[in-house]
Amino acid sequence: MRKVAFNNMIEPIRRNLKFRLSKDNADDWNPAGVPFTQFMNALSIFFPAGERFFIESIRNYRDQIEDEQLKKDIHQFIGQEAMHTREHMVYNQALIDAGFPVDTYMNRVEKLLKVVQKTTPKHVQLAVTMALEHLTASLGEVLLKEPAIMEGSEENFKNVWSWHAMEEIEHKGVAFDVWTSVMPQTPYSYFVRVTIHVIAQVIFWSLVIPFHINLVRKSTKDVGIKDWYKCHQYLWTKPGALRKIMLELVQYFRPGFHPWQNDNRYLFENIEKFAEQANNNYEKQAA
Repeated sequence: MRKVAFNNMIEPIRRNLKFRLSKDNADDWNPAGVPFTQFMNALSIFFPAGERFFIESIRNYRDQIEDEQLKKDIHQFIGQEAMHTREHMVYNQALIDAGFPVDTYMNRVEKLLKVVQKTTPKHVQLAVTMALEHLTASLGEVLLKEPAIMEGSEENFKNVWSWHAMEEIEHKGVAFDVWTSVMPQTPYSYFVRVTIHVIAQVIFWSLVIPFHINLVRKSTKDVGIKDWYKCHQYLWTKPGALRKIMLELVQYFRPGFHPWQNDNRYLFENIEKFAEQANNNYEKQAA
């Protein structure tokens, strides 16, 4: 049987959304300034290779799943992640067109994840996916709960992040449900889950920080102390996006943890209306 800690399950839905992202807004699409904008841009670097890695780690176990609902969830999870990959390739191409060495950074991420795939067992790869899915869902929650983070941003960049955040929350339990379905609930499986969580976070942030700093350095716009202070505020004080995900990251260490113990489905309850508006906006800009 499917082992979950939340009764009213969420079935993700694949949505084919597209966004027109311009190189002209690449390093200042958020009014908080260049450093914060480039922090968000640095996160985008990881998604194409990361989402492909997530898809493969789930596919490794798809044939072992007997629960019909979880099979459907996996299918939709893969569809959502494929759309995220495509749109963040568009996003990252806008950065490349603006003169930022994002292709070099993307290659580094892809090579790292290929090493992980070649050198670690499949259950470790699934644990990596669980850890990073929990991180992205936690970041998505803060982004949606704190509208000040995106207030006044260029519409298309704002929309791609809002869409991604909602869908990360919508499918946040899928990798975890695969894990609980295929891994015996033993001290070893708990040890792997939490150890990989720590390692994945350390490696991820050890890459984000230099990518972020280098993107700011490459900007042609003036960046001063006030801009960095604003970035610090957005990340650590008010709204404090990174500060506010700390509790969720710590929750992951509980032996009985499940992502849907944090019932935040209300954050994407208007996603179909949002998707319709986003598609209409895309078509209008094409005209």
